[in-house]
Amino acid sequence: MTAIRRIFELSLGQMLWSRRSAFLGLVTGGPVLLAVAIRAILLWTPAGALQVNGAHVSGAALFGMMIWLLYIRFIVPVLGVFYGTGLIADEIEDKTITYLFTRPIPRSAVLFGKYLAYLVCTSLLVLPSVVLVYFVIVPIGGEGGGTIGSEFPSLVKDLGMLAVGLAAYGAVFALVGTRLKRPLVIGLVFAFGWEPGVLLFPGYVKRLTVVYYLQALVPHAMPNESAVSALMQFFRDAPSVAVSLGCLAAITLGTLWLAGRTVENHEYVLEQ
Repeated sequence: MTAIRRIFELSLGQMLWSRRSAFLGLVTGGPVLLAVAIRAILLWTPAGALQVNGAHVSGAALFGMMIWLLYIRFIVPVLGVFYGTGLIADEIEDKTITYLFTRPIPRSAVLFGKYLAYLVCTSLLVLPSVVLVYFVIVPIGGEGGGTIGSEFPSLVKDLGMLAVGLAAYGAVFALVGTRLKRPLVIGLVFAFGWEPGVLLFPGYVKRLTVVYYLQALVPHAMPNESAVSALMQFFRDAPSVAVSLGCLAAITLGTLWLAGRTVENHEYVLEQ
């Protein structure tokens, strides 16, 4: 645990001040800018003008759409891919992994410490973005401040759900980064090719994805008469919350354990 803590402290500072974090900070800032733009536009339009397919959409429903389409489908997988695959692969590419592995600590402690730093770093990028979007978007169509208070339990669930998603994706892509060459490409194919693709087909193959279990934790209902509602209901075929949490915990712990075993036993040959 001492070794994990020291690697965590070293890695957290490097991650927070890296160019990757600056770029992904812009990505997580995108929904905030979008929310501000929507709010500004609605200041110049008649009340109740926010509609999707002819149906009035409240601020809470719009916030739910943004959670579905921006965070669950894009931002959380992107952060998992870019950070998770690089936990070990970046050290190999920079030829610095030798300096870590020659220290008198278990090799797996290097991975686990960097993984904890990943969780803190990505949470600091994603969760404040969600909170800002919530306070900008949810009051739309509400009266006074009651809407914000009534939707606050959903916000707490959103933050917990996104944290679980970051943990699961990070562990999966950490395993990819320890075992395969070109892990970033493979991770992007998995997150934006394999996962969306298999969800469109019936059967059990969709259970081999993270998003299948993660989408069951989304607390938001979509507007009944909108086209987005039909799309979300189609993707909503998911197990119960308890089963999803159990499966996500198993995925996270199992892939992280396999990644640690791989780091312990694999001989990394640095290219000249």
